[in-house]
Amino acid sequence: MTLSKLSVQDQIQFFHRLHSLLDAGLPLLNSLLIILDACPQHWKAFIQILVADLSNGNSVATSFSLHRRYFSPMCIGLIAVGEKTGHLDQSLLLLIKQLEGQETLRRQMIQALTYPCLTLGAAVLMVFSMLMWVIPSFEDIFRNFNADLPLITQILVQSSQGLEKYFSFIWPIFIMLIIFFGLFWIQSTPFQKWVDSQLFKLPFFGTLFHLSAQISWCQNVGHLLHSGLSALEAIRISAQSSNHWLSHDLSAHLFKQLSQGWEFGEAITRCDPQHRFFDAETMQLLRIGAKTGKLSEMLHKRSCALENQLHYKLTILNQSLEPVLIIFLGLLVAGLLMALYLPIFSLGNII
Repeated sequence: MTLSKLSVQDQIQFFHRLHSLLDAGLPLLNSLLIILDACPQHWKAFIQILVADLSNGNSVATSFSLHRRYFSPMCIGLIAVGEKTGHLDQSLLLLIKQLEGQETLRRQMIQALTYPCLTLGAAVLMVFSMLMWVIPSFEDIFRNFNADLPLITQILVQSSQGLEKYFSFIWPIFIMLIIFFGLFWIQSTPFQKWVDSQLFKLPFFGTLFHLSAQISWCQNVGHLLHSGLSALEAIRISAQSSNHWLSHDLSAHLFKQLSQGWEFGEAITRCDPQHRFFDAETMQLLRIGAKTGKLSEMLHKRSCALENQLHYKLTILNQSLEPVLIIFLGLLVAGLLMALYLPIFSLGNII
C-alpha cells in the first residue's frame, strides 16, 4: 500500500484530532477508527496500517517507527515516551506545540525571503526581456547615427546581440547547471554543510538563519527533556531529527561528549568553543540551566527570547527592505531607459 507523505500541517491536524479524542477518554484504537471515518483521503492509507499494527499487538511507537519516512524521530521519540509513561495525550500535546512552532518559524522565514526573491526575479526577467525584444528594435535606429554610441548603450547592444545569438546554447546549459546543482546537493554531504555554514555569514539574512537554527534546536531539545527523556537521549533524537547540518553535527558531537561522562555545560562549551552555532548569551544560559537542573525551562525561555529577536529583525526587514528594493528597481529601469534614449536625445548634436 502506497503512503502519501504527510505535510507538517497534516501532522498537526492528525495529532490534534488524536489528542482531543484521547483527552475525552477514548481508547487509542477507537480514536484512530473515528479519525479514519472522517479524515482526508491521503490520510487513510497510513491510519489503516496503523490500526492494523495496533490490532496485531504492536505498540503505537513501534507502528510509527515503521514509517520514519513520514514522521521524524522527534515525533516517534515523544510518542514512545508518552506510551511508556501512560501519558500519551500529554506527549501529543507537546508534539503539537513543537510542530506548530516549526511551522510558524518556517512561515516567518518564507515570508521574509519571498519579497526580495520575487523582486530580484522580476528585475532579472525585466533585463532579459529588454535584451531579447526591446533593444533589438532600437538597433536599426542606432545604426543610422553617424557618431559613436555612449559606452553604456554599446554594452547593452552587444549584450543583446550576444544573448540573441547564443540563446539556443545558453538555456540548455543553464538547465543542466540547475540539474547538476540539484544532484550534487543531494549526493554531496560536504557541499550541504558548506552551504549551511555560508548561510550564517550572509549580510543580515545570515542572522535570520542563525536565529532560526538556534530556535529550532532549543525547542526540540526542550520539548524532549520536558517529556521525561534524559539529556543524552534528547540530544540523540535531536541529532537524528535535524535538517540543518551545523545543528546535526553539534548535537552528534554533544552526544559523544555526554556519553564520555562530561557534564552538559562543559560538553556544550567543548562542542562549540568559537560560537559557530550558539551565541555567547545562549551558551551561558544553557550552562546555568544545566547546573541548576532546570535545563528544560531554560531552553524554553531562551527559545522564546530568540523568537522575539527574530520577530523584531523580521519587522525591521519588512519595513526597510521594501523601499530599498523599490529604489533599486527604479534605478535599474531608469538606467536602462537612459541607455536606450540617450543617443536619441543626442541626435540634435549629431545633426
